[in-house]
Amino acid sequence: MDILTFIAEVVGVTASGALAPGPLFVKNITEGTKSGARSGFLFAVGHTAVEFSLVVVLALGLLSVANEPVVELVIGVAGGLALLAFGLLQIRESLSSKPVEMREDKRTVRSHFLIGTIFTGLNPYFILWWLVPGAKLIWDSIAFASWAGVLLMYVAHVWMDYAWLMGTAYLARRGTKFVNRTGYKIVLMLFGLILIGFGIYFLASTLL
Repeated sequence: MDILTFIAEVVGVTASGALAPGPLFVKNITEGTKSGARSGFLFAVGHTAVEFSLVVVLALGLLSVANEPVVELVIGVAGGLALLAFGLLQIRESLSSKPVEMREDKRTVRSHFLIGTIFTGLNPYFILWWLVPGAKLIWDSIAFASWAGVLLMYVAHVWMDYAWLMGTAYLARRGTKFVNRTGYKIVLMLFGLILIGFGIYFLASTLL
């Protein structure tokens, strides 16, 4: 796998985590109406503190079994099936007539950084994502260039978190109902289809 193909894989798969509405996204919108992109940036920093620590821990574990074919088989199949499921769920959500929920969370946390860490660490979708399709990315990055590959993978992944959180917080501050627009549903459907494609690719490359 060449470096451009590797980065394209990371960016495509990352969309299933970065663009999925969750507690951090909802809080980002509500705080964005007050602080704009600044709150989105601080949320992203808090998110990164938890996420990068998890990636390092998972990479350490996968490095210890990197030469086991059965581990590669399990990760490849589980990651492929998970991406198929996430892709189908995103397409279903894009077809739903219900708007994205934007109810404000009543818990008051002074630091936006702390909100980013709490809402990330307590999000089961986030944990599940890194344990299944995310683990496949870590495995591929180790095979690509060991720890340098892990670092490259994470950089190619995390910029989307910053762009998404800062961008949506900025738009919330500007008073744009971006997340309720048809365009958002189209984006969800598009990336749902991309995720299904990557799921098929993961399964094919592992089993064939």
